[in-house]
Amino acid sequence: MKIFKFLKPYWYWAVFASLFMIAEVVFDLLLPQIMSTIVDEGVLSDYLADEKVGIVVKYGLIMFGCLIVGGFCGISSGVCASTASNSFGDDVRRSLFKKVTNLSYEQTDKFSTGSLVTRITNDVTQVQNFVSMAIRMFVRTIMLFFGGIIMMYLTCKEFALVLAVVLPIQVLIMIIFLRKATPVFKIVQSKIDKVNSVVQENVGGVRVVKAYVREDYESNRFNDANVDLSLTTLKVQKIIAIIMPLLTIFLNAIVVAVIYIGGYKIQNINPTLLLTDPEYMTVGKVMAGLTYIAQVLIGMMQMAMIASSITRAKVSITRINEVMDSDPVITSSTAEGTEYDIDNSNIGTIEFKNVSFAYPNSSGQNVVTNFSLKVNKGERLAILGATGSGKSSIVNLIPRFYDVDSGEVLVDGINVKDYNLIDLRSKISMVLQKTELFSGSIKENIKWGKEDATDSEIDEAAEIAQVKEFTDKMEDGFSYEVGERGNNLSGGQKQRVSIARGLIRHPEVLIFDDSTSALDLATEAKLHKALREKMQGVTTIFIAQRVASARHADRIAVIDNGQLVACDTHDNLIKDCAIYQDIYNSQLKRGETNE
Repeated sequence: MKIFKFLKPYWYWAVFASLFMIAEVVFDLLLPQIMSTIVDEGVLSDYLADEKVGIVVKYGLIMFGCLIVGGFCGISSGVCASTASNSFGDDVRRSLFKKVTNLSYEQTDKFSTGSLVTRITNDVTQVQNFVSMAIRMFVRTIMLFFGGIIMMYLTCKEFALVLAVVLPIQVLIMIIFLRKATPVFKIVQSKIDKVNSVVQENVGGVRVVKAYVREDYESNRFNDANVDLSLTTLKVQKIIAIIMPLLTIFLNAIVVAVIYIGGYKIQNINPTLLLTDPEYMTVGKVMAGLTYIAQVLIGMMQMAMIASSITRAKVSITRINEVMDSDPVITSSTAEGTEYDIDNSNIGTIEFKNVSFAYPNSSGQNVVTNFSLKVNKGERLAILGATGSGKSSIVNLIPRFYDVDSGEVLVDGINVKDYNLIDLRSKISMVLQKTELFSGSIKENIKWGKEDATDSEIDEAAEIAQVKEFTDKMEDGFSYEVGERGNNLSGGQKQRVSIARGLIRHPEVLIFDDSTSALDLATEAKLHKALREKMQGVTTIFIAQRVASARHADRIAVIDNGQLVACDTHDNLIKDCAIYQDIYNSQLKRGETNE
């Protein structure tokens, strides 16, 4: 599977881990033979007492040395395997996160947030654990299993015959139960997705939950998802749990058979056989045979665990590959830093030419239809319309969050599809409708828009965005720590920080996607005044719900059902545009027009 290409840089750790594990198993397989020698030649022999003690001490020290060396090899194998698997997991997680951040809106809409979190965390951990197990336990299991069978055959052929009868039955049991468990593992991962989604929704919307006193409802919703996960997990664990007792039953049956065969051969030994003859049965050989049986059966049980891990890892690998294989729908047609043939007269302009657009995986109904409009350099254009009229959809086409179905969107006179995405989006600052702030200081959040911004640039952006109006009253000022998602700031304060973050980039085009809705009219008026004075030459598009926010724009585009109804100044629209008149009159009655 292609995901294991991430293990390639750490192949030497994997090789060393396997070699150390082979060495450990070799010493483990030698121990029963040494123990047999101690019993037969030391404890039960006819030698004198001093000679018996000498043999026991000699082989006891050899056995102790094997234990020490084997233990060192085992520890070394664990260290190497952990280094390889953790490095592998780190690289997969990084690559997967990068892939997620590069997905287009269309693809991130397809995967739920909870599912993506599960894939980056739980699924990667499952594969990482499998890699660690494969490097160490797979080698150990194969060596113990086949090495134990070979050593058992060399000890006594009849012992090996018992294994030859029982092992196929055990293998058949494992195959039957693991085939039942495989589809359930996939269901378990989807249930984890559901639990993560419920938790994220609840934590993210905790204020809404409390405001509507819906704690009990959300607790029940989580309990339902959690119980569903628990029952599904219990189902697969029951299947896996049955395997071990069945294998143990066969282990005990084989032990009884070996003791019986060994005892029978000792009681009926041929007196003409020499002690060194393979057919000569001794107590030490029976003890060695029992130890080898334990090793073979342990190997079998570990195979069951590995098979279970393979089954679960296979599901996780499939889920990871679903994201890895999702190539972005929106891709760059040119390399970053390409020199574009831009006419000076088109710099700073935005033009829509007969644009139609429908969201992917929707019913196919257009949210924007035959939309044509040109915004000149330095012009301030307001977009006004009812909720759901397509205002945000129109501006989302400018930075190419989505591609048009027909028509063209031009920035600086060049089709946005002909730009490298980084070059295109570097020209644009977009203050989104939903304000997203990050943990850190207010200064860090503003600087997030331009990593190398100076203090004077931060101060200027904050002043234009009216951030200083509230930071000057704070003891920590710009160093005030913003909580998760900006929960310790008001809606208006968060919007102003977000606006400052957009302004600090000094863009060619500035887009406000209804990002002043939480500001009072007085603060919004100050903001627009500062923008007119300090951001001259910057093409500005702002979506507004209020006439008061739009009336001072150079032009106002009135949108209805994704179509351009009219585009003119406030004074002309109030005379000639019925839809604009209706909006104006409805807000006039509520006192929102800021006459």
